[in-house]
Amino acid sequence: MTTTTTQEPAVRAPARPEDARRSWWGDVGLVMARELRPVVREPFSVVFGLVQPLVFLALFGPLLAGSVGTDLPAGSVWQWFVPGIIVMTTLFGTSTTGSNLQYEMQSGAHERLLVTPLSRSSQLVGRSLKEMAPLVAQALLVVVVMLPFGFRPDPVGTVLGLALLAVLGVGLGSLSYALAIAVRRQEWMFWAVQQTVLFPVLILSGLLLPLESGPRWMQVAAQVNPLRWVVEAERALFAGDLTASVVLWGLVAAAATAVLGLLVGVRTLLRSTD
Repeated sequence: MTTTTTQEPAVRAPARPEDARRSWWGDVGLVMARELRPVVREPFSVVFGLVQPLVFLALFGPLLAGSVGTDLPAGSVWQWFVPGIIVMTTLFGTSTTGSNLQYEMQSGAHERLLVTPLSRSSQLVGRSLKEMAPLVAQALLVVVVMLPFGFRPDPVGTVLGLALLAVLGVGLGSLSYALAIAVRRQEWMFWAVQQTVLFPVLILSGLLLPLESGPRWMQVAAQVNPLRWVVEAERALFAGDLTASVVLWGLVAAAATAVLGLLVGVRTLLRSTD
């Protein structure tokens, strides 16, 4: 005698209204708010990030004025030097953000975030967009600090320059997160790669010293360094030369860095969670 059993179809839980209303940009906003919360609670971290650039301004600026100040393309040493230091602040600040993600991976916070309904790509984009707020705040503080010393930035150029820095910071932050995910728990590897890449890019940007008097090979290498064009664009913008060709090239370099960083970062995150 054969008995037949009928299997009732699985009943799915009804979709919650908040799930239906969620969008990708909404997920990005949630992640961005989550990442900004510690910064808002402890704003001293933003101020503490200014120690290094202020040391450069206080100690390297006078040396620069005394040695090559008369040969600088901009008449004032501060008009030439301060925009470069602001870019350096962005470079140092965003290139180290991957260490925070490494800490979350070690503590398990990153895995808990991955099991939420938030899309993977929105998690990385939200983290990267968070970098805009502290770096713009730090750049404004540098400008304010240097005003009594004769630094006179163009108001419109300053706003455009800060927007350009925000775009660059998104790309650099994304690449830093991608590196942290790639090396995972090998913290030493993250810092080894970060330091190995950071200083050649920094020197070849003409940020600290004019490259016009350097060897030919260094000038050629600087031409393919995206940070070089961002530095030149920032100097032109802060000087009020808004229509200079280097401004366009700086925008292209910053946008390309942002697009590349987001693509690499999202791809690395998706592959790590497959």
